[in-house]
Amino acid sequence: MAQNFRNYLTRNTGTSAVDALGGAANSYDTLISVRMANVTTSTIAVDVYLRRSSANYYLIKNAPIVSGGSLELIDGGSKIVLASGDQLYVQSDTASSLDTVVGAVDAIST
Repeated sequence: MAQNFRNYLTRNTGTSAVDALGGAANSYDTLISVRMANVTTSTIAVDVYLRRSSANYYLIKNAPIVSGGSLELIDGGSKIVLASGDQLYVQSDTASSLDTVVGAVDAIST
């Protein structure tokens, strides 16, 4: 069965949470990478969380990223399975400071 690999990009995220998947997962999807980069000249703190229904589940909270640095949230072959309707949010403590690239496999099973 062929897999549908996708990437999702968010740019200059700040203090308002942004849905890094551009909408809720439409099936059972799998996150294979979440890389965040600090695009400012100061250290920032970032949050990444899944929202299922109205509850938030943090993958990381208040993680520091130094100026010009990046953070790979999923590495070493690990994966995170999303249920249909899940949303992935990223947020920084500093305005217009965070770029995010998310890699996912869409529609693992339906």
